[in-house]
Amino acid sequence: MDLIIARKALAALVLPPTGPLLLALLGLALLGRRPRLGRGLAWLGVGSLLLLSLPVVSHALLRVLEAPVLDLRRAGDAQAIVILGGGVRRDAAEFGGDTLGRLTLERVRYGALVARTTGLPVLVSGGSVYGGTAEATLMKRALEQEFNVRVRWSEERSRDTRSNATESASILLPAGIKRVLLVAHGFDMPRASAEFASAGLRVTPAPTLVAGERFGFDQPGELLPSMSALQASYYALYELFAETARRLRQAFTGSAP
Repeated sequence: MDLIIARKALAALVLPPTGPLLLALLGLALLGRRPRLGRGLAWLGVGSLLLLSLPVVSHALLRVLEAPVLDLRRAGDAQAIVILGGGVRRDAAEFGGDTLGRLTLERVRYGALVARTTGLPVLVSGGSVYGGTAEATLMKRALEQEFNVRVRWSEERSRDTRSNATESASILLPAGIKRVLLVAHGFDMPRASAEFASAGLRVTPAPTLVAGERFGFDQPGELLPSMSALQASYYALYELFAETARRLRQAFTGSAP
């Protein structure tokens, strides 16, 4: 098992729903020998899972991470658009093979809007973590065939956000491009922007699916637990932990921020 797959497996074990459930199970297992500790861990696991399933909690976590929406009329002096991959659906029966995952499709759709509005050239970035067709290949196909947006560069070697940045920079910098609009989800943007800056590119964030400042307290369903809120909490916590790991890596390696 390589490092990237091991890191993803660790995240799946620690983050919700698996992490809180394992904590609750540990508490139940300890009830016979350490009843007070066991009850505490069990309630902590169940309670944290419930809290992270509340839309108001997931919204608050996302707001910690997100950059403001880009005003496309003021795209600045960017020279190109970079769209990051966000996952692939493997062996999708209705498509006859691999296709874009939900997150990648959302980024591609918004990236197409940014490209049509600004007229800037597009780079798509994403390799293959588990084998199969590279994300960038599928992104390029969708942009050109479904959104009628030409892709100038396709980076197909990266397997995580850090290599997205370094591999994209290795294509763009020799072409004289140093300033980019970076398309990813709002929760991805702090870490992605930092990685691209470390690779030598100046980034203007172009986030999609931004939670926004207002929360819908007027909708009773928004105050009840939901799977979509739990998933949003997962994404937010993943990014918070990953950003902490990035900062620790910088501190120990002495690399520039």
